[in-house]
Amino acid sequence: MMSITPKALTIAGSDSGGGAGIQADLKTFQELGAYGMSVITAVTAQNTKGVQNIHAIPVEMVVDQLKSIADDLQPHALKTGMLFSVEIIEAVSSHIREFHWNNVVVDPVMIAKGGSELLRKDAVEALKKYLLPLADILTPNIPEAEQLTGRTIADKRGREDAARFLHDLGAKKIVIKGGHLPHESEPVDLYYDGEQMIEFKGKRIETSQTHGTGCTFAAAITAELARGKSPAEAVQTAKAFIQEAISSPLHLGSGHGPTNHWAYRRNNQ
Repeated sequence: MMSITPKALTIAGSDSGGGAGIQADLKTFQELGAYGMSVITAVTAQNTKGVQNIHAIPVEMVVDQLKSIADDLQPHALKTGMLFSVEIIEAVSSHIREFHWNNVVVDPVMIAKGGSELLRKDAVEALKKYLLPLADILTPNIPEAEQLTGRTIADKRGREDAARFLHDLGAKKIVIKGGHLPHESEPVDLYYDGEQMIEFKGKRIETSQTHGTGCTFAAAITAELARGKSPAEAVQTAKAFIQEAISSPLHLGSGHGPTNHWAYRRNNQ
């Protein structure tokens, strides 16, 4: 009997430096045993020092890519990353609904490590209105959660209140990622499924080799969902995956270097 190959789709921007975006997602899918597919929403000129230029893909081409996947390679799970504009958010959201795609992981990419804006300001409300209600798992970091909720998050209670707020906006499960609260000796990823709060603690590593951590984390969740794992199991593996990726730096470039996408597999063989 032929086994079913898990298929994972990323809908995101391209990173010419290879550390984030489509490139990071496909590397992560491969490392975790899922067949990776992509819909590219934007092309960036980018390296470890920052984003030099962004070119959005025409909406018609984004839609054609989505239709090509739906016609022949239905994904078992998908993630969205950099969507950039209102028009792309609306198109992606409507086609996710039309194709009845499940296991949707939404990484609300807004700001690059170097500070470049990856989501237009007028697109934040569109993301909340159209995409969040489709999210099986939403994975904001703390600055992104603050933008989505309009609230300051300074402690555990603030993180929990933000998770409830985002759940009320329609996201079924939320992971608010740690790492942006400097007073926490152990970065905590807070997982909320509408009923219970689960804390996934990690080890803080002082490093600049963190480019693409958010993309990689969400991609790891997506790959695990495609492989049939439960949401909580997927988040737990993704936490271990990104911890290994940060702990074994590649030391590439002169800025915010990329994480090590093969570290998890090599260290767990």
